[in-house]
Amino acid sequence: MTGKTHIMGGIAATTVMATFTDYDPAWFIFAGAIGGLIPDICHGGSKIGRKFPLLSKLINTLFGHRTFTHSLLFLLLVGFLLSLITSNRSLIIGVVIGMISHFLLDSMTKQGIKLLYPVNITVRFPFTTKTGGAVENLLLLGLTLLTIYFGKDIAIMDSLFFVQ
Repeated sequence: MTGKTHIMGGIAATTVMATFTDYDPAWFIFAGAIGGLIPDICHGGSKIGRKFPLLSKLINTLFGHRTFTHSLLFLLLVGFLLSLITSNRSLIIGVVIGMISHFLLDSMTKQGIKLLYPVNITVRFPFTTKTGGAVENLLLLGLTLLTIYFGKDIAIMDSLFFVQ
C-alpha cells in the first residue's frame, strides 16, 4: 500500500475508535496517522524512509522489508518505548492503532507481512491487491468516507484550542 493509504488507514482507525473512547481526539488521530507510517521505516522509498534515510537504510540492511517492522514484536517495542517517553495515552495508543492499521493494509498485498517475526511465516489475506492499483484507490476512498462519517461528531477543534 502507498503512504497516503497508510496515513488514511491510521486516521480512519483512530477516528472510529475516538467516537467510542475518551482519548483526546486531536492527539489520538494525529498519532494514528504517524503510526500508519512507522512500519515502513524499513523501506527507503517510503514517506517515513525518505525523512530518516540513514535509519531506514540501517533497518532495511538488518531486517529487510516487511519483516521486523511489520511484526507484533516491533509493535510491542514501539508501544513500550513510547510509554517510557510520554504518559500521553492518546499518543501511545494512537500510534499503536495506526501501526495495526498498517499491518492490516499490507496484509492485503501479495507480499504480505511477517507478523510473527522472527518466525518466517507470511501473513496475508486470502484476497490480495496491487500496491497503487485501482482496488487500493477504492480502499482509500472508503477509508476517507469512513473517517468523514465517524469524524463528523468529533470535536477536534475544541480539543486543540481547549474551548469548552
